Amino acid sequence: MVDGAPEGSEEGVGTDAASALASRGARVAKRGADEREHFQYHSSELDLLGDPDDERWSIRCLDVHKRLGGVPVLNGLNVAIPDETITVVLGPSGTGKSVLIKHIIGLMFPDSGDVVVKGESVPNLTLPKLLELRRKIGVLFQDGALFGSMPVYDNVAFPLRQHTDMSEAQIARVVKQRLSDVGLREAIDYMPSQLSGGMRKRAGFARALVMEPEIVIFDEPDSGLDPVRTALLCDLIQEMHKVYGGTYIVVTHNIASARQIGEYIALLWRGRIVEAGDAERMFSSENPFVRQFLSGSAEGPLTMD
Repeated sequence: MVDGAPEGSEEGVGTDAASALASRGARVAKRGADEREHFQYHSSELDLLGDPDDERWSIRCLDVHKRLGGVPVLNGLNVAIPDETITVVLGPSGTGKSVLIKHIIGLMFPDSGDVVVKGESVPNLTLPKLLELRRKIGVLFQDGALFGSMPVYDNVAFPLRQHTDMSEAQIARVVKQRLSDVGLREAIDYMPSQLSGGMRKRAGFARALVMEPEIVIFDEPDSGLDPVRTALLCDLIQEMHKVYGGTYIVVTHNIASARQIGEYIALLWRGRIVEAGDAERMFSSENPFVRQFLSGSAEGPLTMD
């Protein structure tokens, strides 16, 4: 009997269905409330998508979701990165910054959503088109990622030999120019084991620039460097951007680096952008999380959890 109705009667079945529907509704409402709490500091008022008809946006991530091992890493990520600008992507460790880089390069693809680079939808590119796009992107990895068995010259020449029909004489001119740009002309014959940490970063930077890329990505460029060498590397990044232009993306959690070189800043947390804008706007933000992170304060929403 259900409320006086025999089991199996139309009234009993209707009551059960209504109860199940109410239960599902309660679960959906709870999930919605939990999500609102989880992302309470993430601005919903900002236009993070960028105008698709505005050519100043070099890269646009549109509602990107990505799970790794069943764990959500990118959680409906929306962000637009401007062209001809040094953009700093900041965020706590383990919040999806490196995964974002891999999506831009096309080493990973979203479970849903889209990543648009220079007007091209990366997940929808054929392999030849994807390889063509990658040739427009230079990457400076955390440790420089030099080939240990090759001298500096051959490390920097490697992309030219792999992806162009340039003669060795032409390659030599380009390599020597890029090494001069980063202050390593005298280290042209050194092996990576003979280089300091800062020199390895600069050699990696020279290699990232050698194909004259439209986009250069720096993955934690200040990792392992002392504050002085970090500042000198940031100076070099600014200097090279003035010379060669393009879209520079610096991924870091170093606030000093962001202050020094960031023209546009996007703050990533829990797989979404909390807030994004020019440096002046971001460093004067009233958002509690942004204020805490950019000031390095122990007080605020971000904890050790």
